[in-house]
Amino acid sequence: MTTSTRGAHRTPAVLVLEDGRIFRGRAYGAVGATFGEAVFSTGMTGYQETLTDPSYHRQVVVMTAPHVGNTGINDEDMESRRIWVSGYVVRDPARVPSNWRSTRSLDQELAAQGVVGISGIDTRALTRHLRERGAMRVGIFSGNALPDEGTMLAEVRQAPEMSGADLSAEVATTEAYVVPAIGEKKFTVAAVDLGIKGMTPHRMAERGIEVHVLPATATVDDVYAVEPDGVFFSNGPGDPATADHPVSVMQGVLERGTPLFGICFGNQILGRALGFGTFKLKYGHRGINQPVQDRTTGKVEVTAHNHGFAVDAPLDQVSDTPYGRAEVSHVCLNDNVVEGLQLLDRPAFSVQYHPEAAAGPHDAAYLFDRFVNLMEGQRA
Repeated sequence: MTTSTRGAHRTPAVLVLEDGRIFRGRAYGAVGATFGEAVFSTGMTGYQETLTDPSYHRQVVVMTAPHVGNTGINDEDMESRRIWVSGYVVRDPARVPSNWRSTRSLDQELAAQGVVGISGIDTRALTRHLRERGAMRVGIFSGNALPDEGTMLAEVRQAPEMSGADLSAEVATTEAYVVPAIGEKKFTVAAVDLGIKGMTPHRMAERGIEVHVLPATATVDDVYAVEPDGVFFSNGPGDPATADHPVSVMQGVLERGTPLFGICFGNQILGRALGFGTFKLKYGHRGINQPVQDRTTGKVEVTAHNHGFAVDAPLDQVSDTPYGRAEVSHVCLNDNVVEGLQLLDRPAFSVQYHPEAAAGPHDAAYLFDRFVNLMEGQRA
């Protein structure tokens, strides 16, 4: 990726999809060239949390909401140390941010972090195209990086695909660190960082959990060196079919019967650890308004999603696995995609979405309490 930041809002920009579709607009953020997988997010707010979610590594995010940047950027809502998206696509960016917490504009933040974007295009047409054709590789070009259309298309088609991508180690911490419990410490959890969002250990800390965040390369011995009451596997980017090491570590946890909770990529890891397959969704689920049913209670919740892969498990039966019986606990009401798994004979469960919900909704916060209940039950 090559970038510059001078005069971005007046600079022509071109978005090129790998199937040859082209959209023309204006540079937004940094000027230059960038590549990734084109995906769309349906959230009307929470763009700062989206941008800093490590699960979006190597993706170019198209915002379906027409106005983006209205509340600017602050220093409190970052979900990680940096912006992870490869590129950003908006229709009508805010000219002036308006929020008491804002310290700078979204455009300024994108430019400062070298994130190439494009504005002024018909994002509704682009979203419909991706819904019909599926997520695909894309390039954004602006400024001196504007070659002829044939060259741009060739460069897009040379970019790596998301299928087969092993990315979690690229976004995870390289050194273990501790998030202390808020108030009285009740439990210790080892959290395997595959691309963890900052709000996730905070949600656990609120419940009296001391969270030891470990690198994606952590071994089973590393996990148990912290003497955990529970083990957590985080969200993260890439193809779960490549995640052999996390699968092996999770199987070690399952063998010991330690309470286990997984989110997003962690759900796919649990699926693989139990013997289920995974597959790439046509265009994925991204946004903060996805309806999911908790089949254990019948309750429907509005949830935050960011996943392009899913677990291939039977919805209508209990499955036998090497670790006992398992069932699908949550399902997406839009398309019947598996959104959660639970073991019936061991204390382990996972969900495909984001119960830490930064930024919202908070319908699924009960899942952290469910994790606490598993640890309490194991201790008793």
